[in-house]
Amino acid sequence: MTTTSHSTSRAASNGQVTHALRGATVVAPKGRRRPGLITAGVALAMVGALVAVWLVTSAGDRADVVMLARDVPFGTTLTADDLTLTAVAVDPGVSTVSAADTASLVGQVAAADLVAGSLLAPGQVTAAAPPGPDEVLVPLPVSAERLPASGLSAGDRLLVVDTPAVAADPPSAAPESFAATVVRLGTPDLNGVSVIDVVVAEVDGPALAARAATGRFAVVLQSRGEAP
Repeated sequence: MTTTSHSTSRAASNGQVTHALRGATVVAPKGRRRPGLITAGVALAMVGALVAVWLVTSAGDRADVVMLARDVPFGTTLTADDLTLTAVAVDPGVSTVSAADTASLVGQVAAADLVAGSLLAPGQVTAAAPPGPDEVLVPLPVSAERLPASGLSAGDRLLVVDTPAVAADPPSAAPESFAATVVRLGTPDLNGVSVIDVVVAEVDGPALAARAATGRFAVVLQSRGEAP
């Protein structure tokens, strides 16, 4: 009887230890569905698919056009080394030159400053170097303080305005002015005077040359967006 009592007591004790060592059961919370997130995910997937379709379609509409391989200043004759080809998808409203016309561009003259990496447009080249028909080239000596702080570039359009003599009163009427286009700029001399070659209408050439000789003129830079 004594033996049985001790066995029962040890069994009871072992049971208590087993229950004490057993961890609490963790119950995972049930996930809650969020319709808004599901809808957003579907929408994003649809947008991604549409973008992919658009990219594939755009890639198929590429055309070979002429691009500038290096900078070409205004008035410079184009050579084959100035031009290269690229395949791009261009909006119909953007003017470009087809790769098939590359040979005809060699020997043409830049009608504006052409920047390397840009697409060439038909209106950016002309058949002859300035001055063109009914135009003349007039050199204007200009000191640094009479130039725009931003400087001038070939292709800039100017108004060359008649100015009164030194110490004279400002004119009461609108001064005479001449529309001109900058062809090239000379290097300033020791006195800071630069010579600017400008192209003007042939009828304005003599009057502008006379003002250039006296120094009685001022230059006004016009917006490049305006019509000449």
